[in-house]
Amino acid sequence: MPSIPLSYADIAADIAARIAAGEYAPGSKLPSYAELADLYSVSVSTAARSVALLRDRGAVVGAPGRGVFVREPEAGRDG
Repeated sequence: MPSIPLSYADIAADIAARIAAGEYAPGSKLPSYAELADLYSVSVSTAARSVALLRDRGAVVGAPGRGVFVREPEAGRDG
């Protein structure tokens, strides 16, 4: 029986956990949407939606033409 694919919210939560664990350090580039889609066995649009959720939450920032990066901590701001 095939497994049920993760939802975009589940993927966002996993990426956030990886950021918190230091797997994706501040300033580091996240994998591309295609790479995330392969990693989580979902469509590219689902991967993009999960990254958009992280962007809305302020965990990552997009740089047009360059990719999506883990947000650097702001001075005087606690995690």
